[in-house]
Amino acid sequence: MLKVTLRPRECVVVNGCVIRNSDRRHSFVFENHADIIREKDLMDESAAATPVSRAYYFVQTALIRADTREKLVPEIQKQLAQLAACFGSEHRTHVMEAANHISAGDFYKALSKLRPVLSYEAELLALGPVHRPNEAERGRAAAG
Repeated sequence: MLKVTLRPRECVVVNGCVIRNSDRRHSFVFENHADIIREKDLMDESAAATPVSRAYYFVQTALIRADTREKLVPEIQKQLAQLAACFGSEHRTHVMEAANHISAGDFYKALSKLRPVLSYEAELLALGPVHRPNEAERGRAAAG
């Protein structure tokens, strides 16, 4: 059983159906399994511009559109395998757990595991490119 409380005008997607709340706070109790994602957890396709965000978007699409899962799951697993090779142990663990949830068909839990990796990727990208000295700069530094 899952209780979801929606703020006024908040959206939730349930089994692919978009539900927008009215002007008052409401709660719903789901008594059996349903694929559910809140509006705040949705990523717009235009925001899926980095490796982790693309994987997140694909998982989100598989969650919302069950008819795409057969096609998307192999691509998601491929993306997650590539991501696992890029991160240190903490974030690699999140990526591997997301892959396990994908294999089990639990797309929402996979999204939950990718959120900290998504945040970490954003932090890395905010740092900007790392300056690597070229040959001449290394020579000047060694001489000086």
